[in-house]
Amino acid sequence: MDSSNEVFESVLKRAFDTRISNFGNKLFCYSPTSYPYQIDDHRIENPHKFVSLSVTGLSCSLNCDHCQSRLLKGMISSRTPDAMISECKFIKKKGGTGVLISGGADSTGHVPLDRFGDAISLIKKQLGLKVVVHTGLLDEPTVSMLAEANIDAAMLDVIGSTDVAKRIYHIDDGPKRIRESLVLLNEHGIPVVPHVLVGLDYGKINGELEALSMLSSFDIAGVVIIALSPIRGTPMEKAPPPSPNSIARILTITRLGFPDIPVLLGCARPIGAHKIESDKYAILAGVNGIAYISQEGVDFARTKKLHPVFRDICCSLAFQSL
Repeated sequence: MDSSNEVFESVLKRAFDTRISNFGNKLFCYSPTSYPYQIDDHRIENPHKFVSLSVTGLSCSLNCDHCQSRLLKGMISSRTPDAMISECKFIKKKGGTGVLISGGADSTGHVPLDRFGDAISLIKKQLGLKVVVHTGLLDEPTVSMLAEANIDAAMLDVIGSTDVAKRIYHIDDGPKRIRESLVLLNEHGIPVVPHVLVGLDYGKINGELEALSMLSSFDIAGVVIIALSPIRGTPMEKAPPPSPNSIARILTITRLGFPDIPVLLGCARPIGAHKIESDKYAILAGVNGIAYISQEGVDFARTKKLHPVFRDICCSLAFQSL
């Protein structure tokens, strides 16, 4: 092992020890029910437990290079408040416990949530469902509405590079506007669980550390690290995903930079052998939870004396258990 690997192994151990010291030995294994999931240790029994809704259907004006609306295909279209309420009543009737409300963005980077305030309030207060909102960029009226609706958490993609935000997300002054959105969420007391996508710049590391540095200035409820998984039919379909080692280094920095809040490896990441290796690295890096964990990851966690706990909900809600 060369000296750089020795240093990395030492830092990994420090990250893992920090996690054990601050959180104990439970590893939360999340499986929101938007996609089928089954391993030897766990299977989703109720497909309505925690589902994803899109307020724009399959439409997104930004057409980001890494997605181009493809990720909206796994969500249930809820383009009107009435449609959203109807779907959530069905979810509740089927034994569901929560929803992720998301959707495509308009040309300015905002998800058009404005007219859904009353619907979200009803879903929270009358149906008693957990509500997580993937917001896009935010303005004061939208944040005020979400706070009034008492959502459980807001998820916001955080990009640290102005150049990457422009080339990939097609938005100007991305980091500045993301910072402004975070300020609003903190001012209104909404629990915020930012997402940092490793390899957003066509698989290269570019801006991830700056994104984490930005987050250090805010009161956040958790951090979700995800990784580029090239999607067929997008400009990034042939881009190499970031290596599991690269993801591990970002996770380790995140764990040590945020020792007292949940750090999660999210659901958006490459599958197959890459996923298995990333799961193992994430465990060594001291994450609190992993979405759609592989069986190999579960087995490895037990060798590290961790206790896997399965939850069919969105990993952004980890702070409510920790």
